[in-house]
Amino acid sequence: MKTSHGLPALVLLALVGGCATSSAPATATGAPSQIASAQVLKLGYREDARPFSFKGADGSASGYSVELCRRVAASLKTQLQLTQLNIQWVPVTAANRIQAVKDGRVDIECGSTSRTLAREQQVDFSNAIWVESSSFIATVSSGMTKVADLNRKRVGVIPGTTTEQVLQRLSARGIEPVYVTMATHTEGIAAVRAGSIDAYATDRLILAGEATSGASSGPPLRLAADDFSLETYGLMMRRDADLRLMVNRALAQTYRSGDIVQIFRDAFSPALPSPLLEATYVLGALPE
Repeated sequence: MKTSHGLPALVLLALVGGCATSSAPATATGAPSQIASAQVLKLGYREDARPFSFKGADGSASGYSVELCRRVAASLKTQLQLTQLNIQWVPVTAANRIQAVKDGRVDIECGSTSRTLAREQQVDFSNAIWVESSSFIATVSSGMTKVADLNRKRVGVIPGTTTEQVLQRLSARGIEPVYVTMATHTEGIAAVRAGSIDAYATDRLILAGEATSGASSGPPLRLAADDFSLETYGLMMRRDADLRLMVNRALAQTYRSGDIVQIFRDAFSPALPSPLLEATYVLGALPE
């Protein structure tokens, strides 16, 4: 994992980490106090957002964001000076994830949720854990490779997502797809394979993960060359400044230690991080 300047990102993270000192144990108030009292941390995860958050072959929560949340949980246990902190994994969907955080069904959502100002009116977000672009997938035989190819085509999208908002703005460019509502990414990919829709749109790596994880039967699929937008992911959580600080401290520790390198490799190998993502890690390695 190297930066655009040829230096290993691990080295840069270690340099940043060298300026850090150990933090004092946190005083639990608000949401952290409730977590400490119950000794339970409720983590929401997606079953269909591979490779970020998905249900593994053994039925357990898996993926890049899930592993980050495991590191957060271990850090919270230390910060709250707990001898035990049980993790409760709660499945959520694109449709109910925000409400699940708002009503307390989950303390932190470990998925592929883009941070937006509109969402921050309802919930809190951690510092960035990922920078991603959104695109679409279609069959190779369709010849669809550019955003302009979506005009008057049946495009699957999950309602309420940032991808849906970006697609709707395409009308200003004279591109007007016929939107078909999908409940999950898995359903969207299957619909493309079945021919009931012409394309399915969401974040690029999710498209790649879902397309390669399902059944190999059906026509071959191809990711479009064009991107719709740039998305910044964060861990979504209840509105609580103390909880947000603890989560960001845990992420900073993960970035400073260089552990993020192995987490990335486990989730995305043989892919390499973009220079923008490497910068996200270095900037997120905040000192104490």
